[in-house]
Amino acid sequence: MIIVTGGAGLIGSSVVWKLNERGNSNLLIVDHNPLDLKDANLFPLRYSYYVDKADFIKPLLDGKYGDEIEAIIHLGACSDTMESDKKYLYQNNFEYTRILAEFAVDKGIRFIYASSAATYGNGDKGYSDDENLISTYEPLNEYARSKQMFDLWAIEEGIMEKIVGLKYFNIFGPNEGHKGNMRSMVLKAYKQIFAKGKVSLFSSHRDDYEDGEQKRDFLYVKDAAEMTLYFLDNPQINGIYNIGSGKAETWNELIGNLFKSLDMEPIIEYIDMPENIRNQYQYYTKADMTKFESLGYNDPLMNLSEAVDDYVQNYLIPGNHLGE
Repeated sequence: MIIVTGGAGLIGSSVVWKLNERGNSNLLIVDHNPLDLKDANLFPLRYSYYVDKADFIKPLLDGKYGDEIEAIIHLGACSDTMESDKKYLYQNNFEYTRILAEFAVDKGIRFIYASSAATYGNGDKGYSDDENLISTYEPLNEYARSKQMFDLWAIEEGIMEKIVGLKYFNIFGPNEGHKGNMRSMVLKAYKQIFAKGKVSLFSSHRDDYEDGEQKRDFLYVKDAAEMTLYFLDNPQINGIYNIGSGKAETWNELIGNLFKSLDMEPIIEYIDMPENIRNQYQYYTKADMTKFESLGYNDPLMNLSEAVDDYVQNYLIPGNHLGE
């Protein structure tokens, strides 16, 4: 059995879908779905069990699942970068992960967890996943600090030598409709186009960036899932790794590709960035993929145009979810 926490979410459901493609349905999905917002994500997937995250830890520690567990892919957490409740983030993003990691290491179970590229802060110190540099980064919000907290704990405890932490960059693709304001700009912009015929992007509040020229490392969720499962297939590999494209591309390029997929001329307006996020806003992200590339992973990634087009034509327009 493979356990996927956050298995009804964006990356998690894609990982489950990829496992299904391999013929693996002996899966336990752990998630939290109080408003049934993720039901559509789950419908096409094949799995053995679904457990709410609040009802998972105690039975796990009590031995309910016996010796069946091959791996825990821990993708479930609070991913809201605007969340400011430190206690909530500590419990969900640090303590929950710590308990699972200690259990997995103690039982000899493969443990792969989601860290975050948000831990790199404003990028002034680079985006290297060298574990010797992790303590030097300065996250800009409480969400990122909670992720950094676990990375540092795992390194200091020596557990990182036995587990894998993945720093996901800007992931987008099918099955993200439940994420509310944390949805990717592709989905938000797609909705905006059909609501008002144009897309709104934040204007720049820095002299060194033109409006819409802020850059991100965008990665399609299908590629993120394949890269995640590479670590399942190679249990000898441990440590922290970036999961990104290794490219920095602008919001204007992203939205341009969206309009192109819809065969429409781009219409973009630039609006003021809210003051409460200006000090937390990343103007540039680009994953340093040197460490990951040294592993020998050779599956080609979709470029931005291909990824946006696949998302639009095969999922957004038909209203599909992964696996359908």
